[in-house]
Amino acid sequence: MDTRTTIDRFLHHLEVERNFSAQSLRAYATDLRQFEEFLAERATADLCAVDHLALRAWLAGMSERNYERRSIARKLASVRSLFRWLHKRGEITDNPSKLLRTPKLNRTLPSFLDEQQVIALLTAPDAGHWSGLRDRAILELLYATGLRVSELVNLDLNDMELGRGTLRTMGKGRKERILPLLPSAIAAVNTWLAQRSRPPRSRTGIDGTVRAVFINQRGSRLTDRSVRRLIDGYVQQAALNCHVTPHTLRHSFATHLLNHGADLRDVQELLGHAHLATTQVYTHVTTARMLDVYERAHPSAGAPGTPERQPA
Repeated sequence: MDTRTTIDRFLHHLEVERNFSAQSLRAYATDLRQFEEFLAERATADLCAVDHLALRAWLAGMSERNYERRSIARKLASVRSLFRWLHKRGEITDNPSKLLRTPKLNRTLPSFLDEQQVIALLTAPDAGHWSGLRDRAILELLYATGLRVSELVNLDLNDMELGRGTLRTMGKGRKERILPLLPSAIAAVNTWLAQRSRPPRSRTGIDGTVRAVFINQRGSRLTDRSVRRLIDGYVQQAALNCHVTPHTLRHSFATHLLNHGADLRDVQELLGHAHLATTQVYTHVTTARMLDVYERAHPSAGAPGTPERQPA
């Protein structure tokens, strides 16, 4: 069983039958090509010859090269998926990856902005400029909907139904979801769309063939890197003493909803999480915040004789 051909077939399966996104496919391809290189170094060209000892040696090699545990876990998940697919198809009699344990990850709570910080960030763009109107609409949408940055930059005009107050997006696994829009987001997007057709660095403007909601000053679709860069600028402008990414606004969206009483399963649907456990990390954030507020506000908190709370 030629390794290169088999990996190509598996990637095709992920794209055509599993509807994986381009970003996910790139990650799988990177991980599996690296695994292919490892097998080539061991003169193993047949996946049928791979056993759990070979896989353990592969994992040990990454640890010796100081790969982060999260990276190792992701690469192991990619290889596991490959062998599980082969086993399910009957192309191998035993799955050598089932005996491997995923490296234990240190779970970190997602960072988020408080509500005043969000307001400062949303109001930072200059509404007197073309790019300021665009950027205000971008920030409003990210916070109002919890969109991933990839989902935001892939929005087309026909994905927006501003009259109904909704937008349609295609998330991970190409799963479609319909998201409601806040009045402030609708107003910001409407204001932006009124100016969108006149990008300052485009001599002819843009025509109907450009379907992207968010474009750069030359009239091309905005990239996720550009969105991250513009957020960096507004963080400095708003004097926020913290690191903020587009995902920080997604975290803030989820955390603020739960703080104000939203149901966890509703938040799961809005975020497009396949599993509730992924969304539950935000309950840890809100619980930590609640305990912090309690300790600062309760008159007996910190008083002599009060047991000190141990970190979770």
